[in-house]
Amino acid sequence: MNTIMITRHGKEYALVPLPEYRRLVGAAKLPPVPPLDADGTGNALDFARASIARTLIQKRRAAGLSQQRLAELAGVRQETVSRIESGKHTATVRIIDKLDRAIRRVSAKVKEKRRSAYV
Repeated sequence: MNTIMITRHGKEYALVPLPEYRRLVGAAKLPPVPPLDADGTGNALDFARASIARTLIQKRRAAGLSQQRLAELAGVRQETVSRIESGKHTATVRIIDKLDRAIRRVSAKVKEKRRSAYV
């Protein structure tokens, strides 16, 4: 793969061919929401798992965290984060709370840095 590195406004960027970019972005999709049955109902557990997974992925990405870093901050294993984000495993309330608190701490620090940058 041909990659070109550039620096703009003090930040480094990697330029990659469009097919590679599309492959990388495609790999980052969210787990699908389970389909409804013919009668308009669905499996509540499958829906809850997918919903939790999608929310966790979105919040983790917004906070700029990798699965590994989130796991470290929350005091859980990276495999636990991965399994929850797959949407196929059920997390305990205790684990979800740990992950949520870790994301909130990081998000609060990011917001504070942004505020102080404008002062």
